[in-house]
Amino acid sequence: MSASFNFTELSIPDSELAKKATQLVAEVSPKFLYNHCVRTYLFGEILGRRDALKFDRELLYLSAVMHDLGLTERFDGQQRFEVDSADAAQAFLLEHGLPQEKAEIVWDAIALHTSIGIASRKQPEIALVHLGAGVDAAGMRLQDIAPETVERVIDAYPRLGCGKALMELILSQVKRKPEAAAFTWMADVGRCHVHGFVCPSFGDAIRNSPFND
Repeated sequence: MSASFNFTELSIPDSELAKKATQLVAEVSPKFLYNHCVRTYLFGEILGRRDALKFDRELLYLSAVMHDLGLTERFDGQQRFEVDSADAAQAFLLEHGLPQEKAEIVWDAIALHTSIGIASRKQPEIALVHLGAGVDAAGMRLQDIAPETVERVIDAYPRLGCGKALMELILSQVKRKPEAAAFTWMADVGRCHVHGFVCPSFGDAIRNSPFND
């Protein structure tokens, strides 16, 4: 297989459920975040085809387009944003008739999309949300996609300052609910970028264990 994969088709699923999910995400998300979610799907599908994976396009799309609902004002709850996003997406999809077993795949795909070393080992729809988001947020596996394909995706769904704006949303969550960041990668973001940030670590938990070793 070539070093970079050239994706000639650029489309998203157009089932009734996909359209409803798209409408919801467009209504609640700033434009940069909506575009990021669609690019996550496109990059995920591109890598799925490159890697010759068998996956459900609609299920991948529903997972990708809804994967950051927890970063929006409507769905920002008390949990880490990945879990808030997964809960909101699952509830919406069940309400609109998606079978429970498929809704559970969506939940896993969204909740695990930042879980490096875990999501990529799961079934294709889950792995590809992780990989698609990784391409768009941090350039992971960007070398596996032809530059002209990347350009076409970004032309269709412009970045609009995505990197900085996405970080601002994440920092806002870390500042407002540090307890949700504890024991996650977001705690590292807090320690590096938020003055005076304090939250417990796994080391603290082990040192303060009640057992007398």
